[in-house]
Amino acid sequence: MNVKTADWRGMTPADLSAVNAIAAVVHAAYPEDAAVFAERLALHPGGCFVLDSADGPCGYLISHPWHLRQPPALNALLGSIPEPASTYYLHDIALLPEARGGGAASAVIAELVRHAAGIADNITLVALSGTVQFWQRQGFARLADPALDAKLKSYDAEACYMQRRL
Repeated sequence: MNVKTADWRGMTPADLSAVNAIAAVVHAAYPEDAAVFAERLALHPGGCFVLDSADGPCGYLISHPWHLRQPPALNALLGSIPEPASTYYLHDIALLPEARGGGAASAVIAELVRHAAGIADNITLVALSGTVQFWQRQGFARLADPALDAKLKSYDAEACYMQRRL
């Protein structure tokens, strides 16, 4: 796959099959139904991006306005987007292994920060095992909440809720 010329663009419904295939590779331990990605795109298309290479999509990012300290359950539909939102939630970012290491994730997060700043004063996410340091380099810090921390252990032992103020 030629990822040297990969660029981020807005996700479209035509991208959903590729998004699901990437998710199956990158997040095999955290499967989500195709309907979850389709609903996020339909509810907040401005927060959904695809990393497009000459060989097709090799990554994606899905995000949306949400409720602070209430991350949506894994593999659950939202129903609607809150107005006003108390946070901007980064639901998922996934890059195929060959698309990593070139700064693509940092580039789309910078774009996301600009987008989110018009919606909320912070961005939140659930960091999974092995990703906390990456998110810290992106300006996120752990938001301690014992009740929420206990709930997130259902993801994995190291999962934690993180926030970046805008």
